[in-house]
Amino acid sequence: MRLFTALALPTHAVDALRDAVRRGRRHEPRLRWVAPEHWHLTLVYLGDVGPDHLAVLGPALQRAAAAHPPLDLELDGWGTFPQQGAGASVLWAGVGGDTQGLADLVGDLRRAAREAGVETDARPYVPHITVARSRPPRDLGATVEELGNLPHLGWSASRADLVESVPGSGTRYRTALTCPLLWGTDNGRSPERGTS
Repeated sequence: MRLFTALALPTHAVDALRDAVRRGRRHEPRLRWVAPEHWHLTLVYLGDVGPDHLAVLGPALQRAAAAHPPLDLELDGWGTFPQQGAGASVLWAGVGGDTQGLADLVGDLRRAAREAGVETDARPYVPHITVARSRPPRDLGATVEELGNLPHLGWSASRADLVESVPGSGTRYRTALTCPLLWGTDNGRSPERGTS
């Protein structure tokens, strides 16, 4: 199974992003634009995971997520990978808000995956939602300008999902497991309680 962890976007964020992306689609139809139903905020890419690791991985990810509070996030600008220039292959919408909490969650999910025997990416985490890809890579600076300002629309993320990428099917992604962010909620530990 090809797996990654991600945060789903609420409907109002998808709607606002869809409206903003329309301008870019008109400007640069040669890009491969990601359908809104496939937008998500990737946390950790896990790659191909065998069934022997999956039985340990799922509970490890759930425990890691449960130690984090829900995250207040917002849409926050546009960017490309690599950074602006002639060779960009990915156009993305940025995510702001509690980025330190998000980075902490990513770090703990990576650690939980490694402890379950699944290697993860060690690159610095850049919170983003991929909205388009370019093959071949090209300068996307004019497209970013055409997109204009992205509304700083906020939401609270209360769970991370373990998602399976399903190649060659009508359903591109399938949620394999839900990992609630429970710290400080009625269902989780109280922030006042110590951990020792």
